[in-house]
Formats: sequence, structure tokens, C-alpha cells
Amino acid sequence: MKWRIWGLGIPVVLFVGLGPITARCDGVGNAITITVDENGGSSPHIPFSISPDPGPGGLSSVLTYNLAALGLTTTQGDVLFNSPSDPGILFGGDVFRFNGTTLVVYSDVVGGDGFDSLGDTFAPPFALYGNTITVQEVGGDANNFALYTPAPGQPGFVAGETVTYKFISDGTVVPEAGSLLLLGSGLLGVAGWRRLRHLRS
Repeated sequence: MKWRIWGLGIPVVLFVGLGPITARCDGVGNAITITVDENGGSSPHIPFSISPDPGPGGLSSVLTYNLAALGLTTTQGDVLFNSPSDPGILFGGDVFRFNGTTLVVYSDVVGGDGFDSLGDTFAPPFALYGNTITVQEVGGDANNFALYTPAPGQPGFVAGETVTYKFISDGTVVPEAGSLLLLGSGLLGVAGWRRLRHLRS
């Protein structure tokens, strides 16, 4: 549906009924990049909730991303963070857990950080999957992250896909350019609709 904003002389396309935008890429040579942070931010957008963790030794209330919304089923296991700022912390500090169709975040609260994000937990999981891998955090204190591309059998592996995860443990996900364009188009459409109503009244 197109609307012309009178007085501006530019057509605006209103996007109506768009379904979820996913990162699903099938076929040989295609790749998926999934970025998640410890505060419910993700790119592409992944629905999240605060839910009990069904994995071994899980806590009663953890930040949980629903990977099924992207059509992904992953190999179960735990990704442990090796953080230079938190040496010797049990399980390496942060833990990102793959439970098949969900991704659970256990963000550490050591070093006086306090509970400042949805993923912060009072403790790491009380037990781990037998399938674990340790990744190295990089970046400064306000922008710590780890990049991880699982091989077959490793936590987070998706059969038939090449998936790279960017786990942001400090900082937030920057929205995708497409999401910003969609938001901008929607705001422009609303402004045009209001202007049109004003002119007609």
C-alpha cells in the first residue's frame, strides 16, 4: 500500500503484515550470523523470556532465547567464557547454554558489576552438560564479546548450516540496517498519516 505525503512530495510505502524476519539460510555455502547480548538484544530479532532452564543444574529464572523462532535446532551443550577480567571464576564466568531450540544466558555478577542486565544470575548453572567448549572473550570492559562457529557435535551446531554466534557479554546489540530502515519507514508513514489528517480537518 502506498501513500503520498502531501506537502512533502515523496511516496511512502507502509509495510503491513510482515512476518518475522529470520536469518535462515539454506543450501551449500550459505552462512548464518546470530548476535545475542545479555539483555534480550539480538540480531536478527529472537524472541526471549525469563524462564526456568531445563538443562542440567539449571536455575529457576534465566534469560532464554527461542531459537525455534528462526527454525533452528542446535546440538545441546554449554559454551564457557574465558574472561581476562574474571580469572579463575567457576565455569569461566559467563555461560551460554544450548538446549536444542533455546539459548540460555548465565551472566556473571562478579567484580562488583551487580545485577544490571536480564541475563545476570546469582550463580552459574549448578551442573554442566558433558558437551562443553570454552571461548575467549575479547574487547574492552564496555564491549566484551566472543565469536564462535561450532563444528559438528559442538554446542550450538546446526545440521546443514554454518552458524557463527557473536555473544556480547558487555554492551548491546546494534540493530540491523534493515530493522532501522523498517522502523524509519514506519515512523515516516505515521508522520504522513497525521499530516494528512491535519490537512483534511
